[in-house]
Formats: sequence, structure tokens, C-alpha cells
Amino acid sequence: MWGSTFVLIKAVVTDLPVLDFLAVRFTIAAVVMVVAFGSHLRRLTRAQCTRAVLLGVVYGAAQILQTYGLAHTPAAVSGFVTGTYVVITPVLSALLLRQRTPSSTWVAVGLATGGLALLALRGLSVGPGELLTLASAVLYAAHIVGLGRWSDAGDSLGLATMQMLAIAVLCAVAALPGGVALPATGRAWLAVLYTAIAAGAFALVVQTWAQAHLPATRAAVIMTMEPVFAAAFAVGLGGEHLTWRTAVGGLLVLTAMYVAELGPRRSRRTSVGATLLVQGVGTHDATPGGPRA
Repeated sequence: MWGSTFVLIKAVVTDLPVLDFLAVRFTIAAVVMVVAFGSHLRRLTRAQCTRAVLLGVVYGAAQILQTYGLAHTPAAVSGFVTGTYVVITPVLSALLLRQRTPSSTWVAVGLATGGLALLALRGLSVGPGELLTLASAVLYAAHIVGLGRWSDAGDSLGLATMQMLAIAVLCAVAALPGGVALPATGRAWLAVLYTAIAAGAFALVVQTWAQAHLPATRAAVIMTMEPVFAAAFAVGLGGEHLTWRTAVGGLLVLTAMYVAELGPRRSRRTSVGATLLVQGVGTHDATPGGPRA
């Protein structure tokens, strides 16, 4: 869903101011979520509400910076620079939470970054658009780390709804001084509704729930599939040709996702196997005729 929005947003913000687009998009998403999950919202504790508001403000600020950056840089470059949160996330996890990142995850980060570069870059000049997008990537990484720390599967609907309310308020307050313009065409309204409900409300609920079950860095690696899907939509629906760069870049990102997922599982299996072996030796030693006898 996120991968399908780059071209849509790029087209909408050529006619609609960035802040107005975001204010309308996230207000719709917030209204839908409050109607659907209001009872879950009321179950949150004060501490959970505070954390969700903080996460929403960080995410909303990232959206504002990314969308402003997208207005001044090609969509492919924006996708790559945004995807650098895959590198920033483990760094923030180490600095803020003192979490150790497994070597397999660093391999996955390197593969994902290389894949993103092949997918998106045909040379990279650093201008205001790229700098704004890089700043948004730092905030997205902070959101991933914070959500991984505070998310709870049982309260994911309420947490996601409170986040969305904070995002909507932030964007609306930022847009209000100049007045909020509405989309002028049916096509623009469809893009706003899709990005609000599917790539906004639904995607945030899924991310909030999923990060209750995944370490932040592994979640970040998985989310680098976003530009892979963006490329797939561009080829399948946008009439672009499938090039070797797209194929190899997508394969590298897919490989990164599997390395990030399978590495920790293999480590756990090895650890469990070693534990069972030790337990087996201890049991054997304690049987009649063994050393203790």
C-alpha cells in the first residue's frame, strides 16, 4: 500500500498544497478510525495516550517533511532516501535503547541499502528535497524504534487511533494559517481517500500490531519492501519497463528481508538445541550407573 502511493501523491501535490493534502488525508483517516475503534481508544491508560501522541507527532512531522521533499525531488529518489531509515533504525536502537543488533541484521541492512540504490538511483544530487526527505527518514526511524518499544498487540487498535488523531491535529494546525484547500477533481479525491484509508488508517493499524511482535530493526528491513512494490506498480500499471536494475535491486531487498527474518530464528534454534543437549547430558549423568550413582 505504501509503495503504491508515491506516484499518486506526486500527482496530487502538484495541484494541492502539501499541508492541505496532509490535513485532509489524515483528518479523514482519524475520523474513520475513531468511528471504527472508539471503544479501543477509551481503554488506553494515560501513559499509553501520551506515548501514542508522541509517536503520532513524530510520524506526522516525518510525513510533512517527506511530502515537501517529494514535491522537489523525483519519486524514485524520494523512495530511496526515505528507505535509508533501514540504516538509521539500528543506529537509533543502539544509541537510545542500548540494543545490540545481530550481525545477520547488519548484513540485511547492507543488502537492503544496495537494493534500494539499484532500484531508485541514476545518480544522486543532494538538494533541498533530498535533505528534507533524509530528515523524514530519521523521524521514521525514531517512530519505528518508539513503536517497537511501546506497542502492545492487545491495545494496537487504540494506540494506532490515538497516533492518527495526533497526526491529523499536527497537519491541520500546520495548514490552518493559509486556509485548507480541498481536492478539486474526482481523481484527486480518490487519491486522498485511498492514501487516507488504505495507506493511512489500515497501514498504521497493521504496523502498530506487527511491531508488538518484531524487533524494530527487523521491522525496518521488512518495510524496505515498500520501494520494491513501488517499482512493481510502476512496471505493472505505469507502463515502465522491467530493467535489470529493478530486478536485481528487488531481489536484493527480498533477500535482505529473508536474512533479517531467518538469521534470528536460526540463532534461536541453535540456542535451543544447545540447551537441550546440555539438559540431555545432565539427565544422562543422573541416571543409575552414571557418575552421580
